[in-house]
Amino acid sequence: AVHHRMKELERKIKELGPVNPNALEEYEEQQKRHDFMEGQAKDLIEAKENLEHIIADMDEAMIKQFKEAFAQIQVYFADIFVRLFGGGKAELKLLDEHDVLNTGVDILVTLPQKKRQNLSALSGGERALTVIALLFSFLRYRPSPFSVLDEIDAPLDEANVVRFGSFLREFAENTQFIVVTHRKGTMKSVDTMYGVTIEDEGVSKILSVKLDDIE
Repeated sequence: AVHHRMKELERKIKELGPVNPNALEEYEEQQKRHDFMEGQAKDLIEAKENLEHIIADMDEAMIKQFKEAFAQIQVYFADIFVRLFGGGKAELKLLDEHDVLNTGVDILVTLPQKKRQNLSALSGGERALTVIALLFSFLRYRPSPFSVLDEIDAPLDEANVVRFGSFLREFAENTQFIVVTHRKGTMKSVDTMYGVTIEDEGVSKILSVKLDDIE
């Protein structure tokens, strides 16, 4: 029985193949590396979970802030639109109220004595004046110390240019505007005008006029 057992053990040893005398040391080294990597993976998983919680908190805060800002800008937009157009109605609408951070915004307006329309259905001048109303709504909600307007009044008719100019003066109490324009109605509403002339070919000269001094 003992002899049979020895033969069996010898057979199993042969099946194991060559013996690596460093196997124990290598195992310990690999075990240390495994434990280190496992710890790193655990840290990464915890960091991922923390980031997910932070992102969720940020999303919640942004949704709240956006809804508050959107509601207030809606009020300002409706008011300024009526003042610029001399009547009518305007509103902002979220395309998907359940996905505030990714949804689009629709602009719906009713011009004086007309039916409600989407912004894309308006004429160039009407569209420009609507966008101006929206811009001033943003500025009323969060006044900017400085703003540059480049030919924003170009599509407007004369009556609307006059209204635009009066709004510039009103909002200039909180925001400094630089307006690039060729419209006389807008020029009349500014404090200082700057013009560029070319007396000699290739040489430009800037002229400035303070309208308050002239008055």
